[in-house]
Amino acid sequence: MSLSVKGKLTRKLSVESGTSKAGNEWKKQSFVLDTGSQYNPEICFQLFGEEKIEMLNHHEEGSQIEVSFNLSSREYNGRYFHNVDAWRIESLNNTSSAEIQEAPEFNPSAEEEDDLPF
Repeated sequence: MSLSVKGKLTRKLSVESGTSKAGNEWKKQSFVLDTGSQYNPEICFQLFGEEKIEMLNHHEEGSQIEVSFNLSSREYNGRYFHNVDAWRIESLNNTSSAEIQEAPEFNPSAEEEDDLPF
């Protein structure tokens, strides 16, 4: 199952880091997406690992993006905790000035010969 949502990147939270019980270094960063929905429009995603965090560095706050993600839940001491882990971030502002082609202007003074019978 592939889950994705589109919206505006409203906030990048600070990078968190630490060391696991096994002695491995880890980093994670969270960010908030505003989906524009009427109820509960904000979703907080997390990125785990430097490669995933690097994806977020290519997007500025306020930009329109699409986020692909996984949901997971874990039980700890009888309580469940949920993660919303982003694994792909794509820009929805793909149109660059080179890609935008203007339509030719209509110039009524440069009429061509009208060959219509009416």
